[in-house]
Amino acid sequence: MTPQAPRAVIEACMQALARKIDDAPTHYRLGVAFRDAGMKLEAAECIRTAVTLGFPEALFARGLLVYLEREGCRWGPAAQDWAALEAAIAAQPAGAALQVNPFVHAVLSGDPMAIRRVAEHYARFCARLVRPLPPRRAQRRRRIHLAYLSADFYQHATAQLMAQLLESHDRARFEVTLVSAGPDDGSALRERLRRGVERFVDVRGLDHAAIAQRIRALGVDILVDAKGATDGTLLPVLAARPAPLQLNWLAFPGTSGADYLDYIVGDRIVTPLEHAAHYSEVIAQLPRCYQPNDAHRARPEPSTRADWGAPAGGPLLAGFHQAYKISEGVFERWCAVLRQVPGAVLWLLEWNANVRSTLTAAARARGIGPERLCFAPLLPLAQHLSRLACADLFLDAWPCGAHTTAGEALWCGVPVVTTIGPTFAQRVAPSLLQAAGQGDLVAADADAYERLAVALARDPAARAARRAQLLAQRDSCTLFDGAGYARDFEALCERLWERACAGLAPVALPA
Repeated sequence: MTPQAPRAVIEACMQALARKIDDAPTHYRLGVAFRDAGMKLEAAECIRTAVTLGFPEALFARGLLVYLEREGCRWGPAAQDWAALEAAIAAQPAGAALQVNPFVHAVLSGDPMAIRRVAEHYARFCARLVRPLPPRRAQRRRRIHLAYLSADFYQHATAQLMAQLLESHDRARFEVTLVSAGPDDGSALRERLRRGVERFVDVRGLDHAAIAQRIRALGVDILVDAKGATDGTLLPVLAARPAPLQLNWLAFPGTSGADYLDYIVGDRIVTPLEHAAHYSEVIAQLPRCYQPNDAHRARPEPSTRADWGAPAGGPLLAGFHQAYKISEGVFERWCAVLRQVPGAVLWLLEWNANVRSTLTAAARARGIGPERLCFAPLLPLAQHLSRLACADLFLDAWPCGAHTTAGEALWCGVPVVTTIGPTFAQRVAPSLLQAAGQGDLVAADADAYERLAVALARDPAARAARRAQLLAQRDSCTLFDGAGYARDFEALCERLWERACAGLAPVALPA
């Protein structure tokens, strides 16, 4: 949606409501338009009205309502709406096909089994949207045809992570295709993705059944879902079973809940084998961090805090998260760190139109003045990296931590303090830190996290040593070895494909 489009939709919805004030779908569309305009709390009120008026897709709308409240950091109403959402889902029959929003649970819930149940409801809903294709058997051939399916092959975090992997695939062993259902933004990254593979298939505008037929016609052996249950989901395509072997990888922070995805690709930390019950898929582990990274990306241009409007003195603690990740419990800990480290400043992204006012008020209520918070606008990637490198320490969040951004912080030499929990979304940063040789910055719980953050914030020498280590090993550590990641990923795919060709059912594959 272009920047002008939300305003036009808002105007049209207002005119429609002037004629019929109690039309639930119009209130919902108005909420979505406010969301797209960055006005999250205004959007939440519209969605709440739609639900009250009997909006037909009430479960999905309730999930969006919780998410919007969290994006605006309005924690009290978010907690109430979360309880109502949980109760509404629990009242549904077990095994039902429901149009819910599994992403909301994946990033906001700390209960992995609840996350799985909601994902399974949605996966069944997606399966009803298509008719499965006739089964196709896995058969050995000279090269495995590996295809990645997504709507995010443009200037997007998923594409940024994937770029070097795609370029590094061994063409003697793998035929590599990208199936793109998303926009062409004309970016250099999209062009790089095109150049990095043998075949770039643009299926935007086709319905799910037609996309599945196209993939089947291509003769894909292993289809990798690099989209998941996020906006523009392609799960119905996977439900048609266009390929003999189908994988859940990278884009969605948890299980798909789908019996039509065979494996989830993870590692020893994000998907330990003892967590098998959390996933509808079978776990397949990579030997290093499951998240690929691009060693060919730009290195941050030198800059100063003054260039970005950040204060010059005292430790600068970055919490560069999307606002929904900043829970009340996380913010309490950040304020506790500020109270114990005089002069420290919390650096936050101004992710939307509401976050500055709500977080400033929340800090003041916890005895932290507005001068201790610094808000940063959203920037293009190169500028973002240059700015991020000016931070002294990156503070992670939970139950959904930093994923792409944590990797960016480590790339820029900024130490990351995190904590580990039971869900996929809370185990990504720990995996990244382990691969970067800084696993000792993974705290066991929130108390240990707070102590660790305070200790590093007070110790400039320790921070400098960690920054020097990160920068010195940037060309050698496993986290940023994109070519090595490609070899690991290929070896795993070959193991999975060999089993499929032998007619063997998926089985857990440790690293």
